[in-house]
Amino acid sequence: MPDSPIDPYLPQNGNRGYSVERYALDLEYKVQSNRLSGKAVVHAVATRSITKFSLDMGPALTPSKVSVAGMRGVRFTHRGGKLTVTLQRAIDEGASFTATVAYSGNPAPIRSVWGEVGWEELTDGALVASQPNGAASWFPCDDHPSSKAAYTISITADSPYHVVSNGTLTRKYVKSSRTTWVYDQPEPMASYLATVQIGQYEKHRVSDSPVPIDAVLPARLRENFDHDFGRQQQMMETFVESFGPYPFESYSVVVTDDELEIPVEAQTLSIFGANHCDGDREYERLVAHELAHQWFGNSLTIARWSDIWLHEGFACYSEWIWSESSGGPSAHQEATRAHSRLSSLPQDIVLGDPGPEDMFDDRVYKRGALALHALRRTIGNAAFFDLIREWTTTFRHATVATSDFVGLAKQYGSTDEFWESWLEKKRLPRLP
Repeated sequence: MPDSPIDPYLPQNGNRGYSVERYALDLEYKVQSNRLSGKAVVHAVATRSITKFSLDMGPALTPSKVSVAGMRGVRFTHRGGKLTVTLQRAIDEGASFTATVAYSGNPAPIRSVWGEVGWEELTDGALVASQPNGAASWFPCDDHPSSKAAYTISITADSPYHVVSNGTLTRKYVKSSRTTWVYDQPEPMASYLATVQIGQYEKHRVSDSPVPIDAVLPARLRENFDHDFGRQQQMMETFVESFGPYPFESYSVVVTDDELEIPVEAQTLSIFGANHCDGDREYERLVAHELAHQWFGNSLTIARWSDIWLHEGFACYSEWIWSESSGGPSAHQEATRAHSRLSSLPQDIVLGDPGPEDMFDDRVYKRGALALHALRRTIGNAAFFDLIREWTTTFRHATVATSDFVGLAKQYGSTDEFWESWLEKKRLPRLP
């Protein structure tokens, strides 16, 4: 009997039989020809005895060699978005193994019901925006949020280009006209949050406290950036006070030279388009939203996409917390307005299980934020923020489910009836 899907929202994604502990990616990219060649070393542990395993790998990439340390006669096939590896002898349950995949291709986004996701060419560079299933567009992986691993990512590109990836830049060296950038991300990371950003950018430090914050962007946008993103230190301070310690060593914001429809979430960094940096500070709520994802989405990551409100509802509510903290409308004013707007829209979404077609619907984001505000109004301000800080501490760098949050929230005074009305009913509840 074949394995059932890991997640019915993405039935083709994710793989059984092993758990990845670390990816080591050694990549070389040529901007002008959009040519990527790489070697992916996957360190994993077998969760059952296996003689065959698969990795998600997009159709634009071609594997040239696959090996498993200590094994002879390894065979592989690549079709239907899966790289399937067959072994001559079994790997025992609980045993560690290392698979190495050499590959190349002209990376392209993966088509999905949510549009094209993954590796994208820019006018002069590249970006990666993989949510929810685009990681396989640029490296072979177990592409599902419940599969979190550490990463080392090395990228070589032509020297005029600045390369950004997740975590800390641990090494940078020049050879001939090419520069190699090596990043280390020791905290567990879901594959869709892994990223590479390449462009003719300049980097500068925005703030050293409470954590280092860096900006990477075209020189022409510096003045607008300093205004539009100028309150990031205060934003970070507000969120650290509200949510608990920032979960990583540093934070970076990349602004591309191209326009982007929406900002991009990645672990330890966020990516905005030039259009979000217009000198009017009109997109500051999005700056807050993406920063909040470092706690809600990156440190605490859902195991199944049906629980996406735990990412987007929290990030949306963080916009209102920042507004309240920075002298704008209070969270209650923002919630009242959002509730009024949602009341006039079709009420045909269940927040706790919106379905794959609607999981990125703005109504999920806003209704998730409203559920949190209703919780805050129900249990009180002090208890609410104590709950959030316990939530981020208890599940730091882990995978989470709605049941985890509801169970914790009940300890602070919420009821089954409250959660049933907000998570299981289509009709929008009243705000307390």
